[in-house]
Amino acid sequence: MNIFEAIRKDHDTQRALLKRLIGTSGESKERKQTFKALKNELEIHANAEERHFYKPLIGNDMMQEKARHGIAEHHEIDELIEKLEETDYDSSAWLKYAKDLKEKVEHHLEDEEHTFFQLAGKVFSETKKKSLAKDYTNYMNENL
Repeated sequence: MNIFEAIRKDHDTQRALLKRLIGTSGESKERKQTFKALKNELEIHANAEERHFYKPLIGNDMMQEKARHGIAEHHEIDELIEKLEETDYDSSAWLKYAKDLKEKVEHHLEDEEHTFFQLAGKVFSETKKKSLAKDYTNYMNENL
């Protein structure tokens, strides 16, 4: 497995959790559990990705701006999660923030999968892609 496959696998998990979250309503057990699972997944994924994908790219002239942009989007996602935490589960604003989060995360995933991965593929050797995947996967497994 290479770093792109490892990250894409987690992106699929995030998409599924986002879809499930948007389908919940009110102050239900399902909404609370799904939000908690999504929050945890996004937080650990962002940390792993920043350490084992963006950090190795930031020193490359072609990728520096992209890496910074990706990290900035992680912070925007964190801010939306904070808004959700501060809002009552049964509030209409909660669902709006959840939809905003879904849109922001899906935009970020598309950026990575359709732009960043192609460019990063030119930067990393095959050996580096595999070692980054191993480090990334280990981090995810240790922290989930």
